[in-house]
Amino acid sequence: QVQLVESGGGSVQPGGSLTLSCAASGAVNSINAMAWYRQAPGKQRGVVATITSGGDTNYADSVKDRFTISRDVAKKMLYLQMDDLKPEDTAVYYCNADDTMRNFWGQGTQVTVSS
Repeated sequence: QVQLVESGGGSVQPGGSLTLSCAASGAVNSINAMAWYRQAPGKQRGVVATITSGGDTNYADSVKDRFTISRDVAKKMLYLQMDDLKPEDTAVYYCNADDTMRNFWGQGTQVTVSS
């Protein structure tokens, strides 16, 4: 099993920045890929960014060029650097890890972007 704990959420003004962190523990060596998802009230949960074990990244069109996903293998950490935040980025952000057979989820962290 893999345990994931997100942190770094909060409230920020439009145009501001936040960095989300995800601490992984447990069977970390089984992880093939990791991702950030988000879910706004009344909307479906959707993928924000993914990173493979080889370091390849992909982003949702809505966050491309503003968000950066990265991983620190030694520290067992996943990050999401969010720049130029917009009100539509407001959501609960979830860390996800895949080991081919299963998906593991963190508890989520709230990001609110408003004036």
